[in-house]
Amino acid sequence: MYSDVLDLREFYRGSTGQMVRRLIRRRIRAMWPDMRGQRVLGIGYATPYLGMFAEEAERVLSVMPASQGVVFWPPEGPGRVTLADEAELPFPDMSVDRVLLVHGLECTEELRPLMREMWRVLAGGGRLIAVTPNRSGIWARSDRTPFGLGSPFSPSQLRRTLKDNMFVPEREDCALFLPPTQRRFLLASAPAVEEVGRRWFRAFAGVNMVEASKQIYASAARAKGRERSRALSPQAQPVFGRMAAERRRSTEP
Repeated sequence: MYSDVLDLREFYRGSTGQMVRRLIRRRIRAMWPDMRGQRVLGIGYATPYLGMFAEEAERVLSVMPASQGVVFWPPEGPGRVTLADEAELPFPDMSVDRVLLVHGLECTEELRPLMREMWRVLAGGGRLIAVTPNRSGIWARSDRTPFGLGSPFSPSQLRRTLKDNMFVPEREDCALFLPPTQRRFLLASAPAVEEVGRRWFRAFAGVNMVEASKQIYASAARAKGRERSRALSPQAQPVFGRMAAERRRSTEP
C-alpha cells in the first residue's frame, strides 16, 4: 500500500526528510554522475531526488501512482509530474533513458506489471535505479517514516526481483545508517555515520539501491519460446493434422 502523497511531502519538508534526501541523492549521483542529454523518469515519489538533474538532463518527468496521489512539481515553472496507473505508464516504448524508482517497489500491489512497464519504456541502453527499504535495517521497522511502510527487500531479494523481470543488476549501494531521529545534533553527525556504516555495517543500512540495465536478449528468447509452445500446443495439433490430410489428398492420383 502506498503512502499518502501529502504525508510524503511533509516528511521531506522536515529535518529528517532533508537529511534523507541529501544522503540518498549523494549515492544516486555517484551512480549517475553525468546525465547530459538523458531523458529521466521518476516513478513512485521520486521528486525529492530529481531536481539535481533538471538543468542537466534533456528532460525530467515524474509519474506518481494513482493510489498514492499527486502533488505539483517543481514548485516553479511548468509542471513535470503526472498521475497514472502504475501498470499503464503513459509513455511510448523505449522513450526514456533512465528510470528512478523510489517509494514504489515496496508499496505496489502490481509488482510484475509495474516492472514490465518500466522495461517497456526504457530505451535499449537504459538504466534503472531501484531504492527500497532494507529488510534488516532500522528504518524498515519504524512507521514514523515512509520507509517503514510496505514490504522491505534484502539485497538478494531486490536483485532477484530485478532478474525475474528482465533486468540485469549492475551495481549496488546503500544509505541511511543513522536511526530515524529528529534531534539536530544527531542529524548533524549523519555524514560521518554514513561513511562508517558504508565501510563496516552495510547489512544494517536503511535502504538498498541497485542499478540495473534492460535485458533485451532474454526477452527475445522468451518470446520465441512462447511462439514455439503455441505452435506445438494441443489446440494447434488438429489444425496441422487437417492441413497434412489435405496435402495428401491433393497428391493422390
